[in-house]
Amino acid sequence: MNFTEFTYKISNLKNLELPGVEAQYKLAPILRINELSNIDIKAKKPNKAGVMALFYPNKKEITHLVLILRKTYKGVHSNQVGFPGGRVENFDKNLKYTALRETEEEVGIPQSEVRVVKKLTKLYIPPSNFWVHPYVGLIDRTPKLIPQESEVEKILEIDLEDFMDERNLISKELTTSYAKNIEVPAFSLNGHVVWGATAMMLSELKDLMKLAL
Repeated sequence: MNFTEFTYKISNLKNLELPGVEAQYKLAPILRINELSNIDIKAKKPNKAGVMALFYPNKKEITHLVLILRKTYKGVHSNQVGFPGGRVENFDKNLKYTALRETEEEVGIPQSEVRVVKKLTKLYIPPSNFWVHPYVGLIDRTPKLIPQESEVEKILEIDLEDFMDERNLISKELTTSYAKNIEVPAFSLNGHVVWGATAMMLSELKDLMKLAL
């Protein structure tokens, strides 16, 4: 989709009700749904994080979404695809600021150029004990994307049309941090399997986009 058309239509987001947990659960394994349904999240005293679903025009003015492939490390999200974003720091003014700051650090997009248009439904991630707060943002130019050397293995530029294509919803057998050889709903994007919390947040974003575009 042409970015000018996208920015015109995306202004509808402000007035739309969030699809919420129901949309997130479309891309969640049954085990995760059961776990989230029976957990006292506040009692876990979760850490908080802010992430950004950032849309931008490529050089041909086609709308894209930026995702990242994380580095391999000793942690539950090692070598997984996610949104740019990260943990709240003491000096952060609010969660939106966290998402903007981390996006600049991880992919090089200046905070001052991002227009935040919507906050999505927060999502709790049991394996890492994080409550993640996703935001939707726009940048009106083609950015120079620079991966943070310590955190980001690769930057993924996802065509909006590919993201919205129902044929890119798949099911994959995976071994996760909480189960072995389970069937997991996922997105297939740019040759990567996107599953777990990121897929759940993308699922709500996709349902919201269906209403706006």
